[in-house]
Amino acid sequence: MSEELEVDEGDEEIERIREVRHQISEQFGHDPYRLVAYYMELQKEHPEKLVRAPEVEPANEAPAKHRRSA
Repeated sequence: MSEELEVDEGDEEIERIREVRHQISEQFGHDPYRLVAYYMELQKEHPEKLVRAPEVEPANEAPAKHRRSA
């Protein structure tokens, strides 16, 4: 009896993404500093493609509605 493993299409896509990311990293000698500099330069060149993270309140401050007034 031989069972064939089913490969999910999502797994194939993730594997392709990992492969491309590895190739990009390889271009910079797998040096994280050079790689980050490259991505930061891309961000400067294409700010319209960035997705901004929602603003988060600092962890040490309670939200205004929960603060006590003096």
